[in-house]
Amino acid sequence: MEGYMVSARKYRPMTFDTVVGQGALTTTLKKSIQTGHLAHAYLFCGPRGVGKTTCARIFAKIINCMSPTADGEACGVCESCRAFNEQRSLNIYELDAASNNGVEEIKNLIEQTRIPPQVGKYKVFIIDEVHMLSNQAFNAFLKTLEEPPHYVIFILATTEKHKLLPTILSRCQIYDFNRMTVKDTVAHLQRVAEQEGVKAEPEALAVIAEKADGGMRDALSIFDQVTAYCDGNITYKQTIANLNVLDYDYYFKLVDYFLGGQIPEVMTTFNEIINKGFEGNHFINGLNAHLRNLLMCRDEGTTKLLDTNDDVRQRYIEQAKKCKPQFLYRAIRKCTDCDINYKLSQNKRLLVEITLIEIAQATQDDGASAGRRPAKTLKPLFNRAAVKKSVAAAQPAVATTPTLASKPKAPVSAQPAQESAAAVVLPPDAKFDLENLTRAVKLYSQTLPQGGVRAQLFRATPRLLNADTFELKVDNPAIEAQMRQYLPDLAKYVQNALKVPSVKVVVKVVEFNPEAVLSPAQFYVKMKEKNPALAILGKEMQLHL
Repeated sequence: MEGYMVSARKYRPMTFDTVVGQGALTTTLKKSIQTGHLAHAYLFCGPRGVGKTTCARIFAKIINCMSPTADGEACGVCESCRAFNEQRSLNIYELDAASNNGVEEIKNLIEQTRIPPQVGKYKVFIIDEVHMLSNQAFNAFLKTLEEPPHYVIFILATTEKHKLLPTILSRCQIYDFNRMTVKDTVAHLQRVAEQEGVKAEPEALAVIAEKADGGMRDALSIFDQVTAYCDGNITYKQTIANLNVLDYDYYFKLVDYFLGGQIPEVMTTFNEIINKGFEGNHFINGLNAHLRNLLMCRDEGTTKLLDTNDDVRQRYIEQAKKCKPQFLYRAIRKCTDCDINYKLSQNKRLLVEITLIEIAQATQDDGASAGRRPAKTLKPLFNRAAVKKSVAAAQPAVATTPTLASKPKAPVSAQPAQESAAAVVLPPDAKFDLENLTRAVKLYSQTLPQGGVRAQLFRATPRLLNADTFELKVDNPAIEAQMRQYLPDLAKYVQNALKVPSVKVVVKVVEFNPEAVLSPAQFYVKMKEKNPALAILGKEMQLHL
């Protein structure tokens, strides 16, 4: 127990060749050492656990080596290398700026720079998390950083380069470290497992690599944790159980249910996930990431953006072939909206369930790309001849005077204006004229979501400006701004419906006329003119306005 060392320290690289995932950067450093073109200050920046401090130590070891190898590595046997390996070298000075961020600490460091190295050529000062230094400390450090003694080299390391002053950045050679890919991390974990005598499934190591999120130190720490749990035999099932990671099979299964519109199966699967102890927001974020991966796999050029192992990538490619882009766009939007509203929701589970139902009901037709259902051509309930005939037959009827004693008839519920669009149809040989144009605009309005734009379009009466341009009038600048985003779709819809080469749409805002709004009394008088029976009814009931 006393001799145990965690894998992140035990397998820490000692040479540039053993550094994982930073090939271009380490090659540049090795060549600069071989040619003797060394800067006086370096800045290593990048995510956590990718080798910034490790490369700084290797760099310090090599430049002080008394007999470096031909390929630019340290020999490992000279006095300087042995002192470095035994952690007793006086040529390397490390400062943790997170806990030593004041002016006094920087002054002590500057004092150390005045003492030349006793063994080796250079004295290397490594300042970790340099962005944590105070502004006063940075100001005290500037002059020394710009013009240090010839035997001093500064290596600054940070995870947040944007927090450094421009005066610091301009004095350093900047090296950006990359995040570890899943492939590189899995390969390194496999080597560590072999040296430790641990059996590990590739799928399990891939889960560890994805959980580490690009950090090798995190990956090795998780590896130690899972190794202890699995007792030397790391399997996929045990790994996801130990790390509380949702099996990606659930996401593949859910998407298949979505495509089949199988809402009961979707609800049952989600209930199973909740019973396993997973939070709704973690699940919805995982589903969103899964949908994003499917979107990336729809094109060979973007498949490489999927950072996972080859077997899982092939599953994504196969499922992506079943999904249309419009479905994925809409599903991703639904998941994103759910994630945004999750914290504010009082019933979080219901919010996620409604989101899943909406995704399962999402159409895969082209009209779904704009977040709306495709237009449906509905047959009219009555044809024109029947309507005219019934109206003509009703004309001779004499209006009877209603009495108070008579039993009132059940009121006829007025249907919304939008419902009457069911009777709007275009003839097969419709031409580009005002009548057919009005019908086409009304039909297009039914493809839009409920709202002001849909109502305005349905009530609008287009005005032909020329052979291929028509105008729509609205009385609200806000509605006009919203309507503009639908104009390209409207023009294309009218062009296809009326079979014309091209169509242009112009929106005009008309000023609001208060005089056009009738008072209740004026409205009553106008209605009496249209329907004399209303006047008789008002007289019988002694109504006065």
